[in-house]
Amino acid sequence: MASTLSTDNNRRSSIKPTASSPTPRRRKSGDRAAVLGFLAPNLAGFLLFTLVPIGASLALSLYEWPLIGEATFSGFENFVRLFTKDPVFWEVVGNTFYFVVGYVVLNLIVSLSLAVWLTSRIRFAGLFRFAFFLPVVAPMVANAVVWRLLFTPDDGLIAWATRTFTGLEAPNWLGSSEWAMPAVIIMSVWAGFGYNMIIFVAAIESVPDSLYEAAAIDGAGWWRRLLGVTLPLISPSMFFATVMTVISSLQVFAQPYILTGGGPGSSTTTLVFYLYKQGFQGYEMGYASSIAWSLFVLIMGITFLQFRAQKRWVHYA
Repeated sequence: MASTLSTDNNRRSSIKPTASSPTPRRRKSGDRAAVLGFLAPNLAGFLLFTLVPIGASLALSLYEWPLIGEATFSGFENFVRLFTKDPVFWEVVGNTFYFVVGYVVLNLIVSLSLAVWLTSRIRFAGLFRFAFFLPVVAPMVANAVVWRLLFTPDDGLIAWATRTFTGLEAPNWLGSSEWAMPAVIIMSVWAGFGYNMIIFVAAIESVPDSLYEAAAIDGAGWWRRLLGVTLPLISPSMFFATVMTVISSLQVFAQPYILTGGGPGSSTTTLVFYLYKQGFQGYEMGYASSIAWSLFVLIMGITFLQFRAQKRWVHYA
């Protein structure tokens, strides 16, 4: 018995780690190197095309730089000029909020209404989803060009339909300071409601049927089931859609740029459009950077308020 134990001990002591079986520490360092290797291209792109431009724009906001010539350090003079000496800036802020309120409200109403309709077991629901989502994937420039033709005051399709079915003359949508921003909002809602619609469709379809059946047994009609079951349960998706829609609407640029060029006057000039005009038409890169950072602070502030307010109406399961 003793000889058997000694033989086993000798055999175990003779077994040594081979070169082909790495130690746990070496294996962990190899995995870390592989992970860093896979992440390196994305990290390099994020550094070069995101962090560096952000830092450069922050530095530029403290300089007077006419693009061609030397930059002169001016401290916070660009921000002082923006908030106290530039009356156009506050008009542009008003235009931006006008667009944000009109676009966000209409977008959410249209997308939620269509989502409720598409989830009510209608025929060809998939075809309708595809058709409603198509403007989202179409280039915004193409959408804006088509709508510019539709808004033509004399021979545009909207003017023709207005005369034919109402006998009235259509307003000069893009040539009137009163109607230009509503035209931009209408076009933007048409081009963007499909994204939120898909989000709402997915949220509504995830609501268990048993909850609707229980509500129906309790005598709840369609309207009460919508208000008491559907909307509370999809409120997280509604909150997400609201936040993202507000952020995107604060950065609107292509629609007013192509439809109206910011006019008539400055009636459809938004913050990003004004930033573009100051930086690439007026060649005031420092001033444009101060507008960009002001917009960033505005977006962060509004988003913070939305997250504070969501505690009152968003219900998480």
